[in-house]
Amino acid sequence: MTETPQNPPAVAARIDDVAPDFEARTTQGLVRLSDYRGRWLLFFSHPADFTPVCTSEFVALENARDRFGALNCDLLGLSVDSLYAHIAWVKDIEERFGVRIAFPIVEDISMAVSRAYGMIHEASATTAAVRSVFFIDPEGIVRALIHYPMNVGRSVDELLRVLAALQEAEASDVATPEGWRPGEAAVLPPPLDQDEADTRAGMNGGAWYLTHADKHHGGAR
Repeated sequence: MTETPQNPPAVAARIDDVAPDFEARTTQGLVRLSDYRGRWLLFFSHPADFTPVCTSEFVALENARDRFGALNCDLLGLSVDSLYAHIAWVKDIEERFGVRIAFPIVEDISMAVSRAYGMIHEASATTAAVRSVFFIDPEGIVRALIHYPMNVGRSVDELLRVLAALQEAEASDVATPEGWRPGEAAVLPPPLDQDEADTRAGMNGGAWYLTHADKHHGGAR
């Protein structure tokens, strides 16, 4: 049975919060969230097992698991269904679609984890979690989160893009503009004073408030 998270926050986990720790049964055995320290983690909920959108997502996520791994990122799923339902669903996916789901799926019958992370809306008429995604960094900090309604599937390519953008921004002290993808130019953070704004103003005809970073030289262009 899923245990109550340690020191659950008064409000749902938010960006820059320490991700609430927990220990729970999963399809891959007992898992503690803090065991993932040192690697990025994509922690995501789904409304229910044996449902069409969730099945399509899990097949796609498993097929992309090596791509997440290349970004030093593990996958961890969750729903309020029982461990036995998870196991049956995983076995059925393998039988029908030829894909073996190798990442763990958390059992959260008590909904303790779901509520600590804000995966279940308090006003919801059901116990089904919305499609939530939490990007947790190697220090255990929530760096980004996305919520989807139950009837809209997630894009694995977009999840990979957000993960890569978070890593690029951190590694190079830059920001990533709209639609950024690995290999494209990032932008410098906003200038902190007038002198810095003046310096940027004449750079290759660019705007002082939108200056592209030179990935190779740490400057701007």
